[in-house]
Formats: sequence, C-alpha cells, structure tokens
Amino acid sequence: MLELQYELESKAAKWYATIDIANAFFSIPLAAECRAQFAFTWKGVQYTWNRLPQGWKHSPTICHGLIQTTLEKGEAPEHLQYIDDIIVWGNTAGEVFEKRKKIIQILLKAGFAIKRSKVKGPAQEIQFLGVKWQDGRRQIPTEVINKITAMSPPTTKKETQAFLGAIGFWRMHIPEYSQIVSPLYLVTRKKNDFHWGLEQQQAFAQIKQEIAHAVALGPVRTGPDVKNVLYSAAGNNGLSWSLWQKVPGETRGRPLGFWSRSYRGSEANYTPTEKEILAAYEALQAASEVIGTETQLLLAPRLPVLGWMFKGKVPSTHHATDTTWSKWIALITQHARIGNPNRPGILEIITNWPEGETFGLSSEEEEEEVTRAEEAPLYNELPETERQYALFTDGSCRIVGANRKWKAAVWSPTRRVAQATEKQGGSSQVAELKAIQLALDIAEREKWPRLYLYTDSWMQDIATRVEKLTVKVQHVDAHVSKSQANEKHHNNEQVDKAAKVKVSQVDLDWQHKGELFLARWAHDVSGHQGRDATYRWARDRGVDLTIDNISQVIHNCETCAAIKQAKRVKPLWYGGRWLKYRYGEAWQIDYITLPQTRQGKCYVLTMVEATTGSLETYPVPHATAWNTILGLEKHVLWRHGTPERIESDNGTHFKNSLINTWAREHGIEWIYHIPFHAPAAGKVERCNGLLKTTLKALGGGLSKIGNGT
Repeated sequence: MLELQYELESKAAKWYATIDIANAFFSIPLAAECRAQFAFTWKGVQYTWNRLPQGWKHSPTICHGLIQTTLEKGEAPEHLQYIDDIIVWGNTAGEVFEKRKKIIQILLKAGFAIKRSKVKGPAQEIQFLGVKWQDGRRQIPTEVINKITAMSPPTTKKETQAFLGAIGFWRMHIPEYSQIVSPLYLVTRKKNDFHWGLEQQQAFAQIKQEIAHAVALGPVRTGPDVKNVLYSAAGNNGLSWSLWQKVPGETRGRPLGFWSRSYRGSEANYTPTEKEILAAYEALQAASEVIGTETQLLLAPRLPVLGWMFKGKVPSTHHATDTTWSKWIALITQHARIGNPNRPGILEIITNWPEGETFGLSSEEEEEEVTRAEEAPLYNELPETERQYALFTDGSCRIVGANRKWKAAVWSPTRRVAQATEKQGGSSQVAELKAIQLALDIAEREKWPRLYLYTDSWMQDIATRVEKLTVKVQHVDAHVSKSQANEKHHNNEQVDKAAKVKVSQVDLDWQHKGELFLARWAHDVSGHQGRDATYRWARDRGVDLTIDNISQVIHNCETCAAIKQAKRVKPLWYGGRWLKYRYGEAWQIDYITLPQTRQGKCYVLTMVEATTGSLETYPVPHATAWNTILGLEKHVLWRHGTPERIESDNGTHFKNSLINTWAREHGIEWIYHIPFHAPAAGKVERCNGLLKTTLKALGGGLSKIGNGT
C-alpha cells in the first residue's frame, strides 16, 4: 500500500476520481471443480460457495489480479488499483471524468457491478485507501483526527493496543513518532502489568496533539531544480530521519515523510558515530523507496558520516561488528558520489536540522574527521607545466612464507623514476595508504605548490595535509585495451610494476569499490567460505557478484590469511596444548541458543574447563557482556578460583569494554579465537554440540540443564 501512496504522490495532480467496485468478491464465480474445497456445514446442512468468499486468505490476491487483467485488456487509462479500489487523476475535471467513464465501461462489460454511491469525483480533494489527497499531497482526514483526539486514556492493555493501532498508520506524518509513544508500548508488553502513570499520560496527550497538527506529505517533485534533503539523527532512545524537497523560492521545503524507530539489541551500546551511521543507513533505505536511487540526494546528518565510509578502517572504539560495518559501507558507498552535484548519488552537507539542535564530537572523532581532496583533471588533459607535480601510487600485499608483506610504490611520469617502501604485516589497504603518504612526503619535501595524485585510495592523513598543500586526486582506468591506452595508462603500468600487483587491482572507480564492499560483506556473512561457495551464497540471496571481485576480497582478507596460517601449523591440541595449566586455570566459553525458551531464558552460557573438559552452564534471557560476567563469577570464580586464561569468540557479548575492564581487574588473559576457524574453539564447540543434541532429545526444556553443571 505504501508503494501506491508513493506513486500517487509523484503525480501531483489537481483533480481526482475514485471507483469502488460493489461486491467485488461475489462477482467472481468459482469453477465447479473447485467448489468442494469451500464446503461448510451449518445447522446440520452442508453448503458450498459458488462465488469467491471474502474470508478466504487468497481471495484478495485473486480479486486484485482479475480486475487488473480486465483493465489491462480493456486498455484502461492511467490509474492505480488496490483490490477493488481504483483512482484516476488529471489536471482538469473533464480529463478525469473521461478516464473514470472509460474504466467504468470496461468493468461493466466484464461483469462487475458499479454503484453510483461508490463513485466519487471529479474533485480536488478525495479520499483513497483512507487517506485524504489534494494536489499530490497526502493528509490525515479530518474525521480521523477528530476520532483520535476524542479518545479517552486507555484503561487496559487491549485498549492501549487499539489506540496504538489507530495512530500507527499515520506515523510517517509524525516526527520522532517511536520516541513519543515508547511509554505506551511499555504497558502493552506481556511481561509488564498494566500501569497508566504520568509518563504514559504525557505521551498520550503529546501524540494526540501531534496528530492534530500533522503536516501534509508530498508531492514528490522531479527536475534539475529540485533538491532532496535527507536529515538523519541518533538520539538517546532511538533513530529518526526525515526527507524534504526544496525548490527555488522555498526556505525549508516540503516534507515527504518522517521515520523513527527505537534501538534494537546491541545498537544502544554503539558509539555516537556508529549510531549516526546507522541512522544514515536506515534513512537511505527509506528515502530510496520514496524518490528512487537515480536522484541527487543531500545527506544532512548531525555528525559527519561519509568520511568514515572511505577511511579504509574501522575506528578503534567501535562496538558494531565488522560485518555490520561492511553492510553500512556497501550501501552508502554505492550511492555516494563525492564532489559532483550534477549526477545521481549522495552528497553530504552539515546543516541545522529543522529543530536547530547542534551536537558535538568526542575527542577521538574530532581528531579523525576527514576533509576530502579536490578531484584532479585527467592526466592527458594536464598542462605540460603541471605534469611535474603529478604522481602515480599503488600498493600490494602478499603472504610470503608465514608472514604477510606489503609494498607501496610511487611513480613520477616526468622523471621516469619510482620510489618504493616495504614492510611486514598490514594489508593491501595499508600499502595503498602508505603509497599516498609517500607521495605526500615527496611533495612536501620538495615544496611543491600542489600535487596531482593518481590513485585508487583515500586516506585519513590527506585531511591534515591539504591545509598546507593543494592536493587533487584522479582515479585511473586500468581496464582498457592496448590500442586505447594513452600516456596515463602507461604511467599506471609503471607503478603497477613497481608495486608488483596486477593492473586489474590498481584502478577501482567508486562503482567498483561498492562492488568490492558487497563482495566483502557476502564473504564475511557467509562465514569466510571459498570463492565458489561465496558466489553461490550471494547468488541465492539475489546479490550479483563477479568471481574476480570475490577472489580479490578473499586474497586481501586478513581473517582468511590467519586461518590459512593456523592450518599450516601443526595443531597443538593433541600435543598437550593445555598441559602447562592446572585445573581451573584455563577455560573456553561460548553462548548457545536454546531449542525452546523456558522461564524467559533464551540462551545458555557454556563454560568448559580446558584440562578436564568439565562443563558449567548458566541460562540467561539475553547474551550480553553483563550476563557473561555474572556467569563466570558464579560458576567459575566462586567454584574453581580465578583463572589465568579465558578463550572466546569475537561476539559483542565477549569483545566488550566491560569485559576488558573486568578481565584486567582480575588479572585474566582473555584470548579471542580466529573467526570462522572451528579448531580454535574445539573443546567448547564439542560440548555445545553434545548439549544441543541432548536438549533436543529431551524436548529442549531449560529444567533439563538447571542452573549449573
């Protein structure tokens, strides 16, 4: 239904007319061979339907499809249809009248009945699907506003749910709807007793006031002068965003919709920057449904967002998982077009929100804010006098023996010389950044007035240097035939050779970077599988990836490199890995999900003593860092003494500042396993498998494992 509303908003019509087919379901006869499945008994007599019944779950779909087919065969004029409701529009009353007349004739000829009382318009204001439409804008009907504002405070959970149902349909008209009504949702939860307090009464009064003063949404306008501005923000209790359109002469523009939601799961523990990125991610998804992805979009977050997407690393203080970051990066960078307002994509602007609030940055975020370099001209278009300030950069990484080794290179096309540096550790991304840093060092050392950088990398250090040195960046297209190659491409080949990487790995335009991020996301989420398995996993989920992109991602994946290295080393498990520890000094821990929830407990913290394999269990409602600490203190520290070593995976319930502080205070060495490498967690994984099998055999009951060993 929302898609119909978005499409109707884009029409911005002056006149409307609606048609409601009378008894549409009963107008459709059932085939004789199908009537038996609709048989029923009433007062001892068996009956069957010979027309499409209203209560059958597939009736709306069948009815909608038959009416749609009828209108298509009759070549009906432009319209929108939802089951038996139809709307037409136009710029004049006469135009709308003729469209309405043609559709009615088609329906009558097909055997559908039309009542005069069910036909409305032509009119400049009309209701369709319960929404009031005028000039392409959707509004809350006056009778709906009067009904909601006249409601008395609920006295039961059921009445509260009914009130929330009445206002929930109009949530897109209400800024920060979720935050306003959150106290009302609290009293409807099954685990909570109904208690209508001051907080609920204030929320009840506020939401009714918001409904009474709700603004109209739309219309969706198009054209080169239309600016789409997407505001996003993360508050203490949740996310909110709104989409506006501005044309010359408008100061604030017209809203197209307001969205909001509360934090889910571990999102409340995200850093302020991560929350802002999450808000922008959700906002972009919602905005694309309204205006599509082929329009220019100005993103206006309360904190800078796009800079973090192009840094090439995750902040050291992040709480969201690497997979979540990859998902954010994949969506946002695919839509982003930095520095060019004349083509589709995202441009980031920092501006006051409609409310005018301002937010500050933490000390780390202030230090890492990114300034973007200006786009350089094509090398072939660069004047001869300026080519002396041009440098080509590249970087690569390879596994040599048991170590990773990176190499960064810079090529000067005028001097015909290359300068390179290499070290152990790091990744190809680090090498690319080091190459840019090397180019900046050369330009600063020789006091160049400006630098033309031809590369495929963006780095944080540019931000601090462009203040003193004019830096212009250009991406080089490496995927060209020899017949089409020019001087720029030959220079690119030289720096390729210096860095010892393939040409296909050097020049990545922004679209290709987005494809790489998608490939990296698929590789992470699918469990760091091989090339073909990752390709099949993505294809089954409707994601089109190329084998080359997947191969490049796997080649540069540090997790896969660590797994390969671990496989090269002979496992220490059978050779006495734990012999140096005494009983109770080393543990492996993990969480498993219960097959069946009991007493509100959904997870079990499993703790395996490494030298003997003895198992401790602690059922919990949520897998959190705090529950991890409680389980360890109750079942490990109090029973077996303080351990020297604890091993776990990288989940947020383990890799957490709260856990780190607790372990440091108790003098415990906390080791995180290599992700997706099962042998690293062999003992606890075997116990988990045995425990899950036993629980399923016993019916999944929590009472079967109790609250301990």
